[in-house]
Amino acid sequence: MNPAAAALLATTAIQTAAAAAVLTLPAVAPLVAADLGLPTSLVGTYLSLTYVGAAASALAGGAAVPRIGALRLSQASLLACAAGLLLGLVPMVVVVALSAVLLGIGYGPITPASSHLLARTTPPARMGLTFSIKQTGVPAGAALAGLVVPPLALVAGWRVAVAAIAVLGIGIALAAQPVRNRLDDDRRREARFSLVQFAAALRLVAATPALRTMAAVSFVYAGLQMCVSGFIVAYLAEEVGLSLVAAGVGLTVANVAGVAARIGWGAFADRVLSPRATLAMLGGLMAAFSATTALFTAAWPLPAMLAVVAALGGTAIGWNGVYLAETARVAPAGQAALATGGCLFFTYVGVVCCPFLFGLLQRASGSYALSFAAAAVAYAIVAAVLALRRRPAAA
Repeated sequence: MNPAAAALLATTAIQTAAAAAVLTLPAVAPLVAADLGLPTSLVGTYLSLTYVGAAASALAGGAAVPRIGALRLSQASLLACAAGLLLGLVPMVVVVALSAVLLGIGYGPITPASSHLLARTTPPARMGLTFSIKQTGVPAGAALAGLVVPPLALVAGWRVAVAAIAVLGIGIALAAQPVRNRLDDDRRREARFSLVQFAAALRLVAATPALRTMAAVSFVYAGLQMCVSGFIVAYLAEEVGLSLVAAGVGLTVANVAGVAARIGWGAFADRVLSPRATLAMLGGLMAAFSATTALFTAAWPLPAMLAVVAALGGTAIGWNGVYLAETARVAPAGQAALATGGCLFFTYVGVVCCPFLFGLLQRASGSYALSFAAAAVAYAIVAAVLALRRRPAAA
């Protein structure tokens, strides 16, 4: 297998397992909340804590790649995700909160590391498509969580379901070992890693206008994407009235659509519109589908709801490959991992803030539908800003 194919296969598999880990507890949130005596909407706080850890470790990831290698960092990160899941089996609220942070610490470095691997092995003309294929690991992992975790939890208990996803992550980390030396052949043992390098990623983003734009867009898009993935099961089950298994199917449908759409949008941004224009168009579509999701009631036919959820997933979960390819493309030569880590800090801060605010609005109003409507407004604002800022450049 050539290095480009090996890098794409390894990074996609690791991304899939990590994404499944992040959304495992949200996929059975009603069961976990009942067991711990908490409101289900606190899944937003769980996700926010996860991405507190991810935001910090994303900066570390970009700085650590030169010394230990991108694939070794990815393997270690996936093992940390598994450890976070297993820690979350302890029936104490404080321990579950700590497990979310540990899970995030594992999740954060995976994308900067994979961006480094793909940027050095992918021809420039295929960057959008390749990064989008790799990013299908995120919705694929979420689809896996939605398809497997709720049924397994109903049969064997939610703790068994969580442990199963942790074991999957450990297995994939070990399976990547045979190609480690070949893909990490650029690591430099003399490279130094220090806290000063954390700030270097942020300085790079601050000094590069195109990176600043990507960071700002991803703050909103990623935060609201996590709201879609993290709350759709609770919304469909608790407010719309579907069974937990049917609601889990909704999560799976959204993320399967996201898998296909990421590949399609990556090719679209390579061949049709610019990445910025593609991101603006996607924001408008996200707004429309999120607003439609807010209209769900028990009277809606299930196929109609699943069709809307698929459309929402295809846009709100389908944008990331375009964003990451553009980030790597506009980064200074040899600094794709550092630039990606810096941008992802803001991406993950958005994921910290948005689920918390989404859940807070739901608890204050008693309505998940209102929260999805508010998300539609935020998507529309970002899309409008991107579109308006493109006009002077096009003139």
